[in-house]
Formats: sequence, structure tokens, C-alpha cells
Amino acid sequence: MKHPLSTALDEGPMKRFQWLAVVVCILLNMLDGFDVLVMAFTADAVSQEFTLSGTMLGLLLSAGLVGMAGGSLFVAPWADRIGRRPLIMLCLAVASAGMLLSAASQSPVQLAVLRVLTGLGIGGILACSNVLASEYASKRWRALAVSLNSTGYALGATLGGMFAIVLLSSFGWRSVFLFGGLATAVAIALVFFWLPESLDFLLTKQPQRALQRVNVLARKLGQATLDRLPDPPSAKSAGPGGKVGALFAPHLRRSTVLLWVAFFCVMFGFYFVTSWTPKLLVEAGLSAKQGITGGMLLNLGGIFGAAAIGALAARFRLRNVLINYLVVTAVLLVGFISSTSMLAVAFVLGALVGLLVNGCVAGLYATAPALYDTSIRTTGVGFAIGVGRGGAILSPTIAGVLLDANWAPEHLYIAVSVVFLATAAALLLLRTDGVHGTAPQDPATPPMEESPAR
Repeated sequence: MKHPLSTALDEGPMKRFQWLAVVVCILLNMLDGFDVLVMAFTADAVSQEFTLSGTMLGLLLSAGLVGMAGGSLFVAPWADRIGRRPLIMLCLAVASAGMLLSAASQSPVQLAVLRVLTGLGIGGILACSNVLASEYASKRWRALAVSLNSTGYALGATLGGMFAIVLLSSFGWRSVFLFGGLATAVAIALVFFWLPESLDFLLTKQPQRALQRVNVLARKLGQATLDRLPDPPSAKSAGPGGKVGALFAPHLRRSTVLLWVAFFCVMFGFYFVTSWTPKLLVEAGLSAKQGITGGMLLNLGGIFGAAAIGALAARFRLRNVLINYLVVTAVLLVGFISSTSMLAVAFVLGALVGLLVNGCVAGLYATAPALYDTSIRTTGVGFAIGVGRGGAILSPTIAGVLLDANWAPEHLYIAVSVVFLATAAALLLLRTDGVHGTAPQDPATPPMEESPAR
């Protein structure tokens, strides 16, 4: 049974500190967008300095994603043991160091290793920030909060593109990494002062000073303070790796596998679009500046796409909204790369593709936390994102290999369209009982009555 304080957080109106926690999570998610796009936007300059082939550049683009996968799979689950907040601050320190050292790298191998290090930190941050955004939002606003959190990626990518254009032309590609490292370091202070620990984590794990910290949150929720903490649930002491088996309990096995398939496919397509679009637009005949502009428009559209899917999920079943996003994305990708001869049309379609493809990722992020209870939530989300990063890692590398094999940009975009259709097929098979846009539930609680399909 849920503690009354957790019920007050879930059922009551959103308080100012809850929205502030969501905003901090959005800012953290911006680091993910900047980190991925910093490599995409500097790809041409890095390639020229180190004389990289398409395959070598693809491997370098994938290096950060390898680290992100490791962070999601092996670092993020520790948040279910030591807490979301301390793990985020540790990961911020690692990511900041990786970005700052990348600015001083003297070879593609050094840069690749540092990209992996940066990715480890970003992967842990991403999983924890999505879980905290879900845990601090009320049931009514949870899908919107998690979707808004996903807009952080597009915001970070868009602002990163703007800064990249200025910094690249004035100071070179190294200055872009230096800027990212300093911004990540500032985020440590932001988390320390403004991001609270998960209420559910404090009540169940009861770390040091848990009662005092719970009572601070109780006062902010307008609830009576506690004289003592509730008895913690009985559990065997185990490292975070021991929680992975719980993701395959009989009632979760099918959902976990299909969620992983969906994340893998969507991340494969998403990171192809965001990592390679600036470069492929140049290959298709645009200038370098027009290529970067096209990449920025993709992410600018993504800001609205992630927010839109959260709003739609408050009215329609989230799975149905996601499937429609995926199918339309597949169609628009083909039109986008075929329209480069008409620059205005290409830019409009690019913004629409960004709107939809970011919405696809946001929808999956909103779905994942609702499938798992508090004790395994970060593990479940972290592993789903980590498996998805596997698709993200393969995507840029495969694209580089196919480009070296003389594939045209049009053929690559058609192939990725098929991947988005495969994601839609996986979602058709996913059981989402109790997963709603307005009120995601733990699997242990009885599902709410669904509204008729529309």
C-alpha cells in the first residue's frame, strides 16, 4: 500500500517545487541533446583535421553513444540503491570532465575514448532525470511532465547548434566541447540546490537523514510531518544487478522485451536522423551552413513534438498516439530527403520530421516508468534506454559504412523509414494495461478503466 505522502503527491495538485523539479530534469536532459549534437555539428571540422573516412567518422559519432549505453545499463541502476540525486551529481562530474578533456584531444582515438567517458555520465543522468520527472509529477500531469522533460533534448540540440555555428566560425571545434564541459559543471550546483531526492526512494530505502528530508517534502506538500518513518519493505540485500531479473517476472516479461525492441528501433532511427542529417544534407547538395541549419530545424521541431505528444496522451491512449507518430514519421522521412532541391520545402519537412521523431522518443520515455514499481523503476528505465542506445550505436556506424559503399542519402532515409514502421509493429503487441497519459500506474496497482478508443 502506498504511503499517504506518496498518495498526496500523486493525487494532489502540482506544487511549485514539483514543477521546479521537472524543470531541473528538463535542463539536465538538455545536456544529452547538446552532447550528441556537439559531435554532429563539429563532424565536418573534426573530419578535416584528423582526415577521417566515412566509416571512421561513423565510429567516432558512435563512441559517445557507446558510453551512454554503458551509463544507462551499468551506472543508472545504482540509483535504485544509493539514490537518484547523488548519482546524477556524480554523473555530471564525469560528463563535465569528459567534455573538457575532449577539447584538448590530439587524435581521433583520444577523442573517441573521451566521448565514451562523457557518454557514461550522460547515460546515467538521462535515466535518472526521466525517472525523477515521473516520480515528482502528479498522476494527472505525469505524461506531460515526462514528455516536457524530453523536450530538453531538442532544446539542448537547438541551442547547441546556435552556439556551435558561432564558436566554430570564431574559435574552432574545440571551443564547442569546452563550452559544453563548463555548462555541465554548472549543472552540478543546479542539482545540489534545486533537485530533491525521490520521495518514494526516501520512504522505501531510508538513507541517512531520511526522516528530516521526508518532512521537508511533507511541508512542501502541505501535509503533516512524520514522527517516524514507515517500516521499510523487506528485501534481500543485493547490488543493482540483482534487480535485472525482476524485469522478467511473468507479469513483466512480455512488456519488457517489447519495450526493449521499441527503444532499440526508435533510437536507431532517431540517432541516424540527428547525427547524420547535417552531413547528409551537404552530401545531397546543400552548403555546410545549410546542413547545420537543417539539423537545427529538426531539433527545433522536436521541442514542440515532445510537448505535443504529452498533451495528446492526456486525451488519447498513449500507444495509439505513438503508433500514429511513427507511421507519419516514416512517410515524411522519404519526402524530406527527396526535397533538397527545394530548400524551403526541405526545411519545413525537416521541422516536421523533428517534431514527430522527438515525439516518438518522448512517448517511449513516458511509457517506460509506468511499467515498473519504485524498487526497480530506474533499473527498468535504464535498461530500456541502454538497449535503445545499442540501436543508436549501430545507426551512425552502419550509415558511415553504407555511405562508403556508395549508398545515396535517399536510400539511407528509406531504410530508416522501415525501422520506424517496425517500431509501430512492436507497439501494437505491447501490453499497456494501466499505462495512460493521465495516470501511469505501478504494475502492482489495479489498472484504471480505459476510455473508449478514439
